[in-house]
Amino acid sequence: MKKIAIACDHAGFEYKEIIKKHLEGRFEVEDFGTYSPDSVDYPDFVHPAADSIEQGRNELGILICGSGQGVSITANKHQKIRCALCWMPELAALARQHNNANMIALPSRFIGSHLAIDIVDTFLNTPFEGGRHQNRVEKISTC
Repeated sequence: MKKIAIACDHAGFEYKEIIKKHLEGRFEVEDFGTYSPDSVDYPDFVHPAADSIEQGRNELGILICGSGQGVSITANKHQKIRCALCWMPELAALARQHNNANMIALPSRFIGSHLAIDIVDTFLNTPFEGGRHQNRVEKISTC
């Protein structure tokens, strides 16, 4: 069973809970918080989720905040993370196929929960194409 990290801030809390329930039974989901809609600082939850992927405890990650920007920027500070901000399934597919994205960021204030589910499903079920894209992905890291 594929292991998935999930984290959010207060703006993404409702969607995190919806997504977790949707993934139940199909994936092993590790929830890094937040655990309520009370205001929080998203880096406190994103860094541990990204660490879990860098360390191999989880294979892929889902991040959610109001715009998706803050969680994406934070995750991408990690050397081995390729987090894509996606607001439509086609972007999630391309992020996996061409960029081998290992995390996705969702903008909860700009998409509906049903669309968020479609984006997550696309992300989790789309493989990396490799081939000509492999060399490009290898050039992303600065170390």
